[in-house]
Amino acid sequence: MPSAVRLPYVSLPVLLALLLVLAGAGSVGAVDRPDVELSKAQAGTGGSVTVSGTGWRPRALLTLLVCGQAEPRRGVTGGTNSCANADGRAVTTGADGRFRRELPVVEPPVPCPCVVHVATVTGAAAEADAALQVAGHAVEPLPAEAAGGRLSLLADTRLRGSGGLLTWFGSPPARTLVITVGNVGTSPVKNPVFQVGTAHGVYAPEWQDQRWRGTIRPGGKARIELPVELGAGAHGDYTVSLKYGGKVLAEHPWGVDRPWGVTLFWVLVLLVVPAALVRGGLAVIDHVRPRRPGHAARPARRLPLPAPRRAPATPWFAPDGDPPGSTGT
Repeated sequence: MPSAVRLPYVSLPVLLALLLVLAGAGSVGAVDRPDVELSKAQAGTGGSVTVSGTGWRPRALLTLLVCGQAEPRRGVTGGTNSCANADGRAVTTGADGRFRRELPVVEPPVPCPCVVHVATVTGAAAEADAALQVAGHAVEPLPAEAAGGRLSLLADTRLRGSGGLLTWFGSPPARTLVITVGNVGTSPVKNPVFQVGTAHGVYAPEWQDQRWRGTIRPGGKARIELPVELGAGAHGDYTVSLKYGGKVLAEHPWGVDRPWGVTLFWVLVLLVVPAALVRGGLAVIDHVRPRRPGHAARPARRLPLPAPRRAPATPWFAPDGDPPGSTGT
């Protein structure tokens, strides 16, 4: 008879523990992705929908907009110019990353399909969309999705470089953002234009277009190096973000030291300048002080010393006595 295959023995408590760990990991992963839901999928102009979300960053400020020419899979193809910005709403998430807000339904400036677009205002960029049918609003098909190259991040980002003596005295801090991307599309990507953003603390990033010279073939990868520079005297906690094709590919923290050389310079100025002003003022006062006429030309007069007094001579006789050598009568 063929020998039976023995399976490793696993106790029931251990198996239950493993299942709980896997279930917990799955639930955490689901919460980490921002999600948006609407109370109803269709509403007319003048009505409202209740927008709720989960999985957002705690205490994050969000904007809620009705946008046209958009769908959840492709996002807002025309950017925020396709949204009813004047009728948007803002909301702050709770400590658990959830929110709930009433949003008025208005017609966006472009035709539908429409979505409710939710995006962060400060801090790390995040966004999500939920489909909404605006009753009575025009509907036009979305432009065909261009078939071509698409870049995806393949490795973690890093900032190369360090500060120097000039940075210590307030020169603009500069680094090089290094990433590795791959072309997961069907056609080459030639001279792609990236957007590099720098955000200080909880503020939204300021984006700057930077072109990388080169061609990435389908299935190929490339190492991208882009310069990043802050303003003069910048210090504190910054976040460097990289965006391509309207999507954020990577984010990297950057802690910038305070330019202590500038502080030392001002301390020296506050100590040296007042001392120099005092000495200069004393010199001016001594120079313009009026002098007596002829005081400098005429030598100082010496006063005569008093002559020594001699003792008076002793008289031959005392006025009231007998002369010496005489005898009284």
